[in-house]
Amino acid sequence: MTGGGAPGAAGILKCLQQEKLFHVIAADANPNAVGKYLADDFENIPLASDSTFIDALLAICVKRDINAILPLVTKELIPLAQAKERFEQVGVQVLVSSLQSLEIANNKSRLYEFLEWRGMAVPEYKVVETIEQFKEAATTLGYPNKPICFKPSVSNGSRGFRIIDEKADEWSLLFNQKPSATFINYNHALSILSQKTFPELLISEYLPGEEYSVDCLAHHGTSVLIMPRLRKKTINGITVEGEFVKDENIINYCKQIIQELQLHGNIGIQVKKSSNDAFFILEVNPRVQGTLSSALGAGVNLPTLAIKQGLNLPISADELIVKWGTKFSRYWEEVFY
Repeated sequence: MTGGGAPGAAGILKCLQQEKLFHVIAADANPNAVGKYLADDFENIPLASDSTFIDALLAICVKRDINAILPLVTKELIPLAQAKERFEQVGVQVLVSSLQSLEIANNKSRLYEFLEWRGMAVPEYKVVETIEQFKEAATTLGYPNKPICFKPSVSNGSRGFRIIDEKADEWSLLFNQKPSATFINYNHALSILSQKTFPELLISEYLPGEEYSVDCLAHHGTSVLIMPRLRKKTINGITVEGEFVKDENIINYCKQIIQELQLHGNIGIQVKKSSNDAFFILEVNPRVQGTLSSALGAGVNLPTLAIKQGLNLPISADELIVKWGTKFSRYWEEVFY
């Protein structure tokens, strides 16, 4: 398991260690990543951007007799997909979607365009590359009468995401919200975006309703399991309180996304309710999501299922039964070294 220092690493390791057949080696570029002290063993690896990344992983796989790689880091997905055949030649299954699927899923603008082209409902949006296009898109999407939001086409987590709302109370934001609040003033946004090379941005209508993270297990475009969980409370973009809800509209919507993109393995899909009570996609995380471990409380071990699926190990019907209505809270815990 790569990403041994990721926020959700401890929970994913907890899931994997439920299966006594597995010997779990965590890996991370940080030599003191938390996974080092929770997994059965640990390897220090280069960053995905390093030219030695794939060769280093291959060498570890051969040395350790690895059967499968479960990546937690978004930037590792495309390099691993490109090298998938090299890993298979030494008997290693890399649990990622195809390169073509990842190139669409990891780019929010391409994702919206692709799904719209396939006839799926998406939020109203524009893709912009200049300040002038940004201003025009904001007007077209109804600002200042309606709030809008923007985010880079390619980014990790909530980096670069902001909401522009003319009605936002900036005094309240300053004194009643933490500095991580995502609202920004329109003119302030323009000022920041004018300072350096303008990045490609996706600007869309703001969806004001409930937000769900949907944990999925897919098999080359076929949905095996889809588990919507309501995000009741988040901290820095990470769910800390939630509930698993069997909403057939969300399930069917995500099933179609998986099919259209031909996604594979553990997949995360974020959806949010519009002012018209319709659920629309926010983004796809084509990998293990950090809060995936909360599904253990609902009776499902999704990371273990993905590995069993990848290694053609038997999966019983009981392993796919969801205890709908399960609620959860998450908390911090330490390791000492």
